[in-house]
Parts: sequence; C-alpha cells; structure tokens
Amino acid sequence: MEPVALDVHSAIPCGLIVNELVSNSLKHAFPAGRQGAITIGLTRNSAGNYLLTVTDNGIGFPADQDFRNSQSLGLQLVIMLTEQLHGTVKLLSDQTRVEGSRFTVTFPGASAKKGDRNG
Repeated sequence: MEPVALDVHSAIPCGLIVNELVSNSLKHAFPAGRQGAITIGLTRNSAGNYLLTVTDNGIGFPADQDFRNSQSLGLQLVIMLTEQLHGTVKLLSDQTRVEGSRFTVTFPGASAKKGDRNG
C-alpha cells in the first residue's frame, strides 16, 4: 500500500469494511481446506478519491446472488458503511476474473466530504 492519511471518520468505517470482507473471504472463498490468498489495498486516484480493495482468489461470489440484496448481515454492513463514507461499492467476480472476488469501495477524500458531514 502507498502511504495514505485518513481521518477517523473514514478510517473506522474502512477498518470495519475490511474486517467484514476478509471474514467473508475466509469463511466462504476457500472451502474444504482450499489454499488461497487475500489482498487488501488502499490507494488514491487522480481525482483524489480513495480506492479500497479486498480481493481473494477463492471460488468466487455466486453468480446467481446480488451482494446488494444479500441476507448476510456482514454485506449489509459493508453497504451501510460505504454509504457513510459517501462512496460506492462494486463486486468483480468470476465473470470478469479467472477466479475469486474483488470488492472495490471508492470514496472521496476528507476535503471533499467536509461540507457533507454533520457535527
């Protein structure tokens, strides 16, 4: 990861998002003792937005499921925390990669959000 500085209003939701997505990968992506890797990244793009990625090379997210309408409390939490960051979350899985899943959360830097924050 490149060095990035997040304020507490961004760092805490990011930490919770990473925790949920890594937990889901450990629980679902590697069944029956399958070996694999989980990669976490946080970068900033040219527009000043942050890109948080959690990628695994496991079995992939089921093609017939929409993660946005999941009954999983963890995925619902990821969506709510992304909204708290004024961001968007996307899932790339088997359709766009050889195997595995990649969640990408894009959210604005602190200076872009200051006017939106209450408090």
